[in-house]
Amino acid sequence: MSSSTTSLTETRSNVPSVDVARINIVSTVALLVPLLLGGLATWLTFNPAGIVLGLLLGFLVAQAPKIARQWERAVVLRLGRYVGLRGPGLFWIIPFVDTVSAWVDQRVITTSFAAEETLTSDTVPVNVDAVLFWMVYDPEKAALEVQNYPQAVSWAAQTALRDIIGRTSLTDLLRGRERIEEELQVLIDERSNPWGVTVQSVEMRDVIIPPALQDAMSREAQAAREKQARIILGQAEVEIAHSFETAARSYRDNPTALHLRAMNMLYEGLKEKGALMLVPSSAVESMGMGGLLGAAALRQQSLTGSEEAPE
Repeated sequence: MSSSTTSLTETRSNVPSVDVARINIVSTVALLVPLLLGGLATWLTFNPAGIVLGLLLGFLVAQAPKIARQWERAVVLRLGRYVGLRGPGLFWIIPFVDTVSAWVDQRVITTSFAAEETLTSDTVPVNVDAVLFWMVYDPEKAALEVQNYPQAVSWAAQTALRDIIGRTSLTDLLRGRERIEEELQVLIDERSNPWGVTVQSVEMRDVIIPPALQDAMSREAQAAREKQARIILGQAEVEIAHSFETAARSYRDNPTALHLRAMNMLYEGLKEKGALMLVPSSAVESMGMGGLLGAAALRQQSLTGSEEAPE
């Protein structure tokens, strides 16, 4: 509830308030001219009634000129009845007969709103923060059809967000933000169009879920990644087995290739200093590798002795 109050406060700060007293140069001149004329008449006739009359006339005339800024429209009522919009720039009203009931800002306005502890369709409580970009396209409707259009837009956005969250699962809420933002924009636009307000876009800033659920989702994602890693490892083992099977067929029909491969493996294992190679006895007998192993061992021993001799 606190975030909703904050968003409404921010909205009201962005929109000009109603019945704001505006002092402009035209009103000042309209006040000073009759006052100076009354003062001059008093000085010439020595009658103080002139300055009093000038003061009253100046105060009356000073109420007539109004100035609306470029992005504003003034809603004018005459004896309580709507007579039209005025602005931007200088315009005149009839003092004490016409009143400016509202100054409508037609710029794009930003409103932040939130849905706290709202249940999704799968009964998960979430907190969602969003930002609404909207503007007044019809100042007449905004002034006459709704009491406080900034507050009405903010409440309409909040209720629409709660409605959509209640119809959406947590997975869709986290993954389908663009679709939810479009749906939310359409829903708010339908509610605010009769007030002369149109929604340009809606952006969801953050979706907060309970810490316990965050931990469970993290463990679930970790388990899914570990499962995928095991599957990839198993597939690699299958591919390696198929490769070995193909190689075995090739070596079975070509003993010379198998002998050369064994010698190459032995060389690769013994070429590093201090390397130890374990060879099955069956391989030594079937491939005649005894002489080769003995020569490799003697060469390794000779290299070791030559390195230790200088010491």
